[in-house]
Amino acid sequence: MSHKTAAAANTASDLILETSGLVKEFRGFVAVDGVDLKIRRGDIHALIGPNGAGKTTCFNLLTKFLQPTRGTIRFNGRDITKETPQRIARMGMVRSFQISAVFPHMTVLENVRIALQRKLGTTFHFWKSGRSVDHLNDRAMELLAEVGLEGYAKMITVEMPYGRKRALEIATTLALEPELMLLDEPTQGMGHEDVDLVMQLIKKVSANRTILMVEHNMKVVSGICDTITVLARGSVLAEGDYAAVSSNPVVIEAYMGSEAAELAGAH
Repeated sequence: MSHKTAAAANTASDLILETSGLVKEFRGFVAVDGVDLKIRRGDIHALIGPNGAGKTTCFNLLTKFLQPTRGTIRFNGRDITKETPQRIARMGMVRSFQISAVFPHMTVLENVRIALQRKLGTTFHFWKSGRSVDHLNDRAMELLAEVGLEGYAKMITVEMPYGRKRALEIATTLALEPELMLLDEPTQGMGHEDVDLVMQLIKKVSANRTILMVEHNMKVVSGICDTITVLARGSVLAEGDYAAVSSNPVVIEAYMGSEAAELAGAH
């Protein structure tokens, strides 16, 4: 950045993911309606909104599980609107919990090792000797340490507590060396202790990468997110930090009732 002015630093190069006029229609129903997103490099960015707001559809468009009716998606300045999920994963944009496969009857270490093989482009053969992939053990243990699971390496995955399984899914995603991690409701169905664990983990792994997440839990959103985009009826209702969006009368009205109380009381 030594040769850039402060103004130049605030340009498109500062953005890792950008959408323009993103629209998704299902037989006349507009699920996503002209969404313009700008995800800044290095941020933890949340998509929130009341039920039916279009969050999941928007996420599926970004990760290429759905094709948009209209509009463009750019990743690192490159048009990825028509790319496949596999292609964008190789480019460094990886959706956790969807793309990362966790094998329940294998050990925690073996799961991370398989993810490392995928990154290297080598196929995992169940009938081959485990010694053939032992050279990946050191890197797998480093990844487990990064998510606090080094003590679980030999445990069979199905026996792990729920929150630790989510940590393992994050480790297998990290094995693919994502520049942008997309997390789909990472704390869904968790108790308070697991929510705190996963919050701390997301904050930790965000150090050298960008994170975009769909999340319902306002404690998580208020606690770790730099920028929040609020969707309602498929459109962007508001955007900003938590203080700005949680006090926005239009946002409070869209949430209504108990959800509005949760929004206001999360901090």
